[in-house]
Amino acid sequence: MGNKNSTITTTGHSSSVSTKNKYKKSLPSPLPATSGSAAITTNSTVVLPHSVRRILQNFLLIWLDANIDESKKDFKNSLKHLRHIVASITTFTDSQECVNFLSEIKKEKVFMIVSGSLGQYIVPEIHTLSQLDSIYVFCGNQLLHEEWAKTISKVKGVYTDIEPICKAIQIDRERCDQAMISISFRGIDPLFMYTQLFKEVLLEIDDDDTKSIKELVDYCRLQNDIAEDEIKKIEQEYHHHSPIWWYTTPYFIYSMLNRVYYNIGEYSKALSFYEQALDISKDTLPPNHPDLAACYNNIGLVYYNIGEYSKVLSLYEQALEIRQKSLSPNHPDLAASYNNIGNVYNNLGEYSKALSSHERALDLRQKTLRPNHPDMAASYNNIGNVYYNIGEYSKALSSHEQALDLRQKTHRPNHPDLADSYSNIGNVYYNMGEYSKALSSHERALEIKKKALPSNHPDLATSYNNIGQVYKNMGEYLTAHSYVKRAFDIRRKNLPPNHPSLAASYNSIGSVYCTMREYSKALSSHEQALDIATKVLPPNHPDLATSLKHVTA
Repeated sequence: MGNKNSTITTTGHSSSVSTKNKYKKSLPSPLPATSGSAAITTNSTVVLPHSVRRILQNFLLIWLDANIDESKKDFKNSLKHLRHIVASITTFTDSQECVNFLSEIKKEKVFMIVSGSLGQYIVPEIHTLSQLDSIYVFCGNQLLHEEWAKTISKVKGVYTDIEPICKAIQIDRERCDQAMISISFRGIDPLFMYTQLFKEVLLEIDDDDTKSIKELVDYCRLQNDIAEDEIKKIEQEYHHHSPIWWYTTPYFIYSMLNRVYYNIGEYSKALSFYEQALDISKDTLPPNHPDLAACYNNIGLVYYNIGEYSKVLSLYEQALEIRQKSLSPNHPDLAASYNNIGNVYNNLGEYSKALSSHERALDLRQKTLRPNHPDMAASYNNIGNVYYNIGEYSKALSSHEQALDLRQKTHRPNHPDLADSYSNIGNVYYNMGEYSKALSSHERALEIKKKALPSNHPDLATSYNNIGQVYKNMGEYLTAHSYVKRAFDIRRKNLPPNHPSLAASYNSIGSVYCTMREYSKALSSHEQALDIATKVLPPNHPDLATSLKHVTA
């Protein structure tokens, strides 16, 4: 079958392609007017108006509380504390207005602070929205609101003070900035050109080039995306710091660069950005700083996407070594590292090492996460993939069904993670000879992916390829050929010429031609698969042996 769907995590959270999810359910009416908020004790800033805007960050923060009073000192102090972490904060006192705003968000992830009494009504209605990442309940009665909050995985905690909320958001902000976003295969959009403007001005201007700084801040103000106090900070203080300081400091610039390069669809540019970030981080951070681990992880992510697994392994192991030295033994980022290393070993065909790494990740997650946390599903999914590869199909099926069950509880019905689970379950049924069940699972996966992904996304190719293989074994060869050819066309357009998935496509086409008794075409396809496999896979990899067998049979 085609590629299994592994889940890579960067800082303890599984990733997925996010899609717009319009919220159409009516909220209970009337909602309570009181918020039950705790006393706010911190230290003011300007709140951005809650007009719908396209911000240049990976995320935004929403605060819903019926008792918000922007004139009160405690509220201003809380905002000032939050603004050390987040450039854009949007506040609401009306629940329906907040939901309407949420429903218009297309790409950014949303962190949400909500009062206890409003939260108990609104959170159960909106928590499945894909754009809503994390929820922090701010209340005066912690015990009361923990009862309903503990049933919803996106609720990070129930708090009576703003300071622990800020700490939690800080962790999630860093994770959001660094988290894997699947590389899209669209062309360069205007946001990339804007990014180049920022990068060139901040890193390449002469020290006395005030004209360039003026152009930068003028551009920022025109966008209506960036907080005025952040713009003023650059305008007034640029010459007080080095360009490297501005590049690495946690303002909107780095967040914007990060997101653009993940989505720009050009591997070389993504790699160049992350390598530059690593060089800067090495110059400015101590040798075992966690941010260095994130840099190694991000570079590894690019190599993973182009199938250069030996390079990936070295980078992920460097990230793990740093995290082992700098983090507590049960830190979620360690689980993320073990998870990612397990995926690499699985792709290298070293299945015992892969299983060991994934089981270690699962053990850490069981100690630190809620039972229905999305990362738990990711671990079960990846363990299932290893069992699949070593032919233990009953264990593989059990693991994938556990992953699917968790994802059905925490995700909306058409979330891409559900497609991964259906696809993997379909692969297991295929190898157990239960082709009708396999076809049903793969078609369900394809249905979800079509709604969530661009028409030429490589994950669609995986589903087309898998469905083609099922039809081949059911004896419907022409239908099989149309599916595997469609998968091949997508992969050839969007993947590097020696990507392992292309080898898988050549083998799939070859096997269909073989069943159709078109042996010369079959041999040609298998030879092309072998040529790629020889270049990119280690000598003892099972897929290389399979390609060699096809050619010599």
